[in-house]
Amino acid sequence: MWYNDCMSREYKAKDIKVLEGLDAVRLRPGMYIGTTGVKGLHHILWEIVDNAIDEVANGHGNHIIVTLYEDGSASVEDNGRGIPVDIHPTLGVSGVEVIFSTLHAGGKFDSDNYAHSGGLHGVGSSVTNALSEWLIVEVYKNRTTYRMEFEAKMVDGKIKGGVPRYSLMDTGQYVNKRGSFVRFKPDKKIFETTNFNLETISSRLKELAFLNKGMKVTLIDERVNMGLSSLKREYCFEGGLNDFVKYLNETKSPAHAEPIFLGGKREDVTGKKDTIYMEVALQYTDVYTEHIYSYVNNIPTSEGGTHETGLKRALTKVLNDLARKHGALKEKEANLQGDDFREGLTCVLSIRMQNIQFEGQTKTKLGNPEALDAVSSIFSEKLLEYFELPENKATLDIILKKAISAAKVREAVRKQKEITRAKNSIENFNLVGKLSSCTGKKPEFNELFIVEGDSAGGTAKQARNRSFQAILPLRGKPLNAEKKRLDQVLANEEMRTIISALGSGIGEDFNVENLNYHKVVILSDADQDGAHIRAILLTFFFRYMKDLVNEGHVYIGMPPLYKVAKKDTLEYVYSDKELDEAKSKVGRGAIIQRYKGLGEMSAEQLWTTTMDPDKRTLVQVSIEDAARAEKLISTLMGDAVDLRKTYIIENANFAKEDSFVDKR
Repeated sequence: MWYNDCMSREYKAKDIKVLEGLDAVRLRPGMYIGTTGVKGLHHILWEIVDNAIDEVANGHGNHIIVTLYEDGSASVEDNGRGIPVDIHPTLGVSGVEVIFSTLHAGGKFDSDNYAHSGGLHGVGSSVTNALSEWLIVEVYKNRTTYRMEFEAKMVDGKIKGGVPRYSLMDTGQYVNKRGSFVRFKPDKKIFETTNFNLETISSRLKELAFLNKGMKVTLIDERVNMGLSSLKREYCFEGGLNDFVKYLNETKSPAHAEPIFLGGKREDVTGKKDTIYMEVALQYTDVYTEHIYSYVNNIPTSEGGTHETGLKRALTKVLNDLARKHGALKEKEANLQGDDFREGLTCVLSIRMQNIQFEGQTKTKLGNPEALDAVSSIFSEKLLEYFELPENKATLDIILKKAISAAKVREAVRKQKEITRAKNSIENFNLVGKLSSCTGKKPEFNELFIVEGDSAGGTAKQARNRSFQAILPLRGKPLNAEKKRLDQVLANEEMRTIISALGSGIGEDFNVENLNYHKVVILSDADQDGAHIRAILLTFFFRYMKDLVNEGHVYIGMPPLYKVAKKDTLEYVYSDKELDEAKSKVGRGAIIQRYKGLGEMSAEQLWTTTMDPDKRTLVQVSIEDAARAEKLISTLMGDAVDLRKTYIIENANFAKEDSFVDKR
C-alpha cells in the first residue's frame, strides 16, 4: 500500500533541498513566468522592456530600442541612467551582478529611485538571466562602457543558469551616451518555443508608446528574409492617450470629433499616502458596447480593479447630475444606469502610483482601495470642469442623448426578456433537434462542439464520445454581433441556440458559474467560409460573453487538411507546410486527399484526428492584449472596408501563431 511505502522512508533534515541563487527559477519556471510556452517566452522579454520603460516613465530617458536577432536572441536598449556599476555595500559585487544574479533585488522597493514602476518584486532581470542560454549586459555611463556576461553551464553535475563568465569590467571603450543594453538568448531546454512573435512584440511596444507620451520606441527584426536585411518599426505619439483612443476608434464612427482628455493628481497632505497620478482619454462612437482599457504603471489591468470602479462611479454620477442640471432628465424620472452612459464608450485609463496591490498572481486586477477614491475624485472634478466650458456643451448634449436612447433600448429589452421568460425563456430555448447533448453531469468534464452545417454535424455526432461530448450544428451563418444591440442578437435563432446550450446567460446576466460545458470548441471547415464562421463566433463571445474567453473555456478545433496514405501507412497533415514532410515519410505512390470540409471525413477519421482528447490539437483562445483584440475584431468585423483590406493583405498568413492563442 502507498501508506506503508511512505511510512518506510525516513524524512530527515538532509532531505530538505536548499535551492541557491537562481536554481529555483530553472526548477520551477512557472512560478515566475506562468508558463514555458510562447507566453512565458515573451514574459522574459517584457521583464527587460519594463525596466527600460520605468526609466522613461520616471523622466530619465526617452528612447527604447528592441532588436530580434537571427540566432534567436533579443536585446533591449534604453537611454536612461544606466544600471548601477558601483560595488554593493553588503554583497561586495557590482550593482549589475546583484540585479542579474539575485532574486528580490532591485531599486524599486521604495520611492527614492522610482516614483512608480511596474516591477514590484525585484525578480525580473534575474529571472530572464536564469532562463537564458546566455545574457550580456552593457552599461553606458561616465563616458565609458561597462560589460558583463552570464551563461547557463554545468556545475556539479547540473545546469545552473545565470552564471557570471567574469565580473563587471570597464572596457575602456569611449561612448558619448548613457543607458543600458541587455541581450539574451532564451534557453531551448526551458521553453517549448524560442521563436519571438513580431506582431505580439510590435503591438505591446506600440501600446507602451501610446501610454508614454513622446517616448520613441524602435523595433528592429533582423530575422526577416524577403530580400530585406532587417525590418524596422518606430512608434512615437505626441498625443499620448488621445492618439491611443483615436487608433482604437479607427474602424468606428465617433459621436464627437475629438477625444476628451483629462488628467490630474491626488496628493495626501498628511504624507501618509502616496501621490496618485491619473490620465484618461475617452470618446463615444456609434457602436453599442463599451471598451475600457486600464493600466497601472504601464501594466495592463484587463480585469479592471479599483481604479476602473472609481472611474465608472464618477462618470455615472457626474453625467446624471449634468443631465438633471440641463433638463435632459426630469425631476420624476429615475437616474440612468452606468451601462447607459458607457454604451459606445471607448476609454483608456492610466494611473501611476506606488505600492501597487494586485489581486492574484497575474497582475490583471488592481486591489488598492485608495485608487478608487483618487480616480473618482480626480475624474469627477476634471469632467465637471470640462463640461462647464461653453464650447463643450454640444459634446455633452450628444453623450446625454446617446445615454437616454440606450436606457430606452435597455428597458425595451428588459420587457422583451420578461415576455420571453413567461412563454419560453431563452435559457430554456427549444433545443430539440438541434443539440445532441452528452450524458455527463459534471460541466468541468463536458465539451460542446459547435459545428458548421448538418453534414459535418451528423459526422461529429457519430464520432463523439457521448459521455462527455455534445454536438451543436449551426444550420445557417450566425449573426455578426459587431455593432449589434443585445435585442438584435437575441432575435437571431442561431445565437439563441448557442446561448441556451451554454446555459450561462448573456451580457450583464452572463455567469460563467452556470456554464454547462467547460470546453466550448468551434469546429469549422478549413476554408474561407469556415474562417468567417470562426470569426463571427469569436466576435460574439468577445462582445457578449467575454468571461467565457477570459476564463479559458473557448477553443478552436484543428481538423486535418490532407490525408496521405499508401497501403498500411497513413499520415494526417494539418498544414501545407507539413505536406512535403508527410509525402516523404509515406514514400512514392502515396495517395493524397484534400479535405474540403468536415463532412468528407468518416466518423472514425474525425474522432481520430480532431475529437479524441489523446490525439487531437486544440487551440485555446485567450485575450493577452485586450486593446489589440478589440482593434483586430473591429477591423475584421466592422464596416471599415479599406482598413479590413489593408489588414488582410498585410496578414495573409492566418496559420501563424498569435498572442491570442495557446495550443493545448
